[in-house]
Amino acid sequence: MSKTIIISNRLPLQLKIRDNTIETIPSVGGLATGMRSVHTHNKSVWVGWSGLTEEEFNLELKIKVTDALQKHQCIGVPLTEEDIEGFYYGFSNNTLWPLFHYFMEYTKFEKSTWETYTSVNQKFADVVLENLDDGDTVWVHDYQLLLLPDLIRKKKPGISIGFFLHIPFPSYEVFRTIPCREELLKGMLGADLLGFHTYDYERHFLSSVQRILGHEINFNNINVDNRIVKVDSFPMGIDYNKFHDAAISHNQKAKKDQTETQQEIDKHLKEGSNKAKLILSIDRLDYTKGIANRLRAFEYFLDKYPQFKGNARLVMLAVPSRANVPQYQILKNEIDQLVGSINGKFAEVSWTPIWYFYRSLPFENLIDLYTSSEVALLTPIRDGMNLVAKEYIASRVDKKGVLILSEMTGASNEMSEALIINPNNFEEIADTLKFALEMPEEEQIKRNTALQKRLQRYNVEKWANDFIEALEATRDDSEKYTLKKINEKVKQEMAVKFNTAVNKILFLDYDGTMVPFEKLPENAKPTQRVFDILDTLHQQSNTKVILITGRDRDTIQKWFGHKEYTLITEHGAWLKEKGKDWELMERVDNTWFESIAPVLESFTDRTPGSLVEEKRYSLAWHFRNVDPDLGKKRANELKTTIQHLIANHNLEILEGDKVLEIKVSGVSKGKSASKMLLEKNYDFIFAIGDDWTDEHMFKELPKDAYKVKVGLKKTVAQYYVEDIHHVYDLLTEFK
Repeated sequence: MSKTIIISNRLPLQLKIRDNTIETIPSVGGLATGMRSVHTHNKSVWVGWSGLTEEEFNLELKIKVTDALQKHQCIGVPLTEEDIEGFYYGFSNNTLWPLFHYFMEYTKFEKSTWETYTSVNQKFADVVLENLDDGDTVWVHDYQLLLLPDLIRKKKPGISIGFFLHIPFPSYEVFRTIPCREELLKGMLGADLLGFHTYDYERHFLSSVQRILGHEINFNNINVDNRIVKVDSFPMGIDYNKFHDAAISHNQKAKKDQTETQQEIDKHLKEGSNKAKLILSIDRLDYTKGIANRLRAFEYFLDKYPQFKGNARLVMLAVPSRANVPQYQILKNEIDQLVGSINGKFAEVSWTPIWYFYRSLPFENLIDLYTSSEVALLTPIRDGMNLVAKEYIASRVDKKGVLILSEMTGASNEMSEALIINPNNFEEIADTLKFALEMPEEEQIKRNTALQKRLQRYNVEKWANDFIEALEATRDDSEKYTLKKINEKVKQEMAVKFNTAVNKILFLDYDGTMVPFEKLPENAKPTQRVFDILDTLHQQSNTKVILITGRDRDTIQKWFGHKEYTLITEHGAWLKEKGKDWELMERVDNTWFESIAPVLESFTDRTPGSLVEEKRYSLAWHFRNVDPDLGKKRANELKTTIQHLIANHNLEILEGDKVLEIKVSGVSKGKSASKMLLEKNYDFIFAIGDDWTDEHMFKELPKDAYKVKVGLKKTVAQYYVEDIHHVYDLLTEFK
């Protein structure tokens, strides 16, 4: 039976060594909670670091650790102190974390930590491969393991692999600054499905893939090494019932059963004004969370609206994080000083504006804070999702309370009923705080009712299941493509049909089929191998070889005019048969050039990298060397601009691979190919091409013709080959 292998930097449990024995404590948090259903309800194993380095235990303890992990369906990856220093504290948190959160001033690029990151990803891959069987599903998590999907793919190409990034993916302009950008993208593209919290992160990733690696993007699909890699967004949820039920239980407790924290909160609220309200702030102590800005905004709020002095208190919980990293130490000192300064400035005998806690709190104390605070103020400068916002709403069982949320969080995209603010705008934060504290209960209930329904419906289990289902769907798509792929059996079948046929005809596209695309069209000259293949085919008895292309007549004449195979150019406008001169296959003219050419030239002038190619009876606007997004935008603009002009001249637009071609309507490869079939009764018909202009040919040819697409693209052809090298291999079988 196949299994799921979940892989993350840390395992979903903590290990403690006590008196030469191993104690396991389940972890709490988004990933551990979210994957629980996948991990426990299915046959699965979880691979990750145990939290203990190799230096911390001897062989006897190592065996005990392995046994303890196995009881929880976990497998540990052995890491040394040096590994953790370079991999986790080094490259993961000094390079990737700040860069992906747009804090480029904190980003360090060090060769040594990159090498450690690479080696540790390989250690994870080794452990996974030891436990991986055919038919298994692999799900890799987060930025510490960006190289892992490809490392697994190289050894197990048929395995279904998913990857989910739990932090933001930065824009191309930011991501391009990292020296190892290609390696990171290639590592991620080893997966079949890549998941992100939001569409923005997905879009940034696709943009980087397109610009840095040059892969073609078709909606959210990427063609990588003749695999389809799907990219999609899956906003992570929470264990809604856990927080909601805990809040109900909390509210039902008698006073004597309440926690000390809750009793202290009640005591202070009782001593204060009847209007006293708590504003909750909970974060890890991290520069991405905007805690210092939040404090300054709260100070500005008290200055601007002095009526809230003595009535509104900020309860700030900062959970310790990476305390040995210099930036975090500086941040803690800054926050300590700000809290002291604000409290010193505004404090009264019976009121302190900020309660500041620098520690982590047990779950029941979090519920105390969630249920007691009328407002939650969460203002990260950049945050992948922010589950605290969702936990707060889930805990508001009376549906009262107001969530103020930074627009820079992933959660803001799906929690539009919250009060969304810019975390850098103190004026907006102050005004929003006032609005929140004065919001009528009816409006609070209306907003939170909608939020709770959504959070309950799309909880963390739904998130995990949706991802797994999407991953399984990619496997189905892959199998469909595999069925169309020309294998040895199909190749031999074609060769037999070719050898036994009486009359054979082959239609061969040129660019992207016989030769690769070049930045400049004139550089895509035929190689000696191309001539050898075509000559061999042409020399076969009763075989008609037709080179059918969108290229202009003069270029093809220069390259192939000395050969005897049939040439069809400009998508079917011109024909050259053996021993004859060129002749027009269709009635066409170019009097319309003077109307269209100036428009194309104007677009070329303002689109760096584009060029106009003038053929005898068509005009082509190439944008292969243009920035991908700009190229698409300009191409769409161009189509719109000339739409009325082409209608007046009976023209049409052909959309090729990074090219728009304007030609007389009715001229196509399909029409010209059909005409060639009228000469004889051909019992072997073969056609091969790479872009959608060849689809006309595939559609017009008879059903029993062999039609082959080059590359994984949508097609009516019944077969495909991966690339030009496989085209050569296939054609050499016809002998």
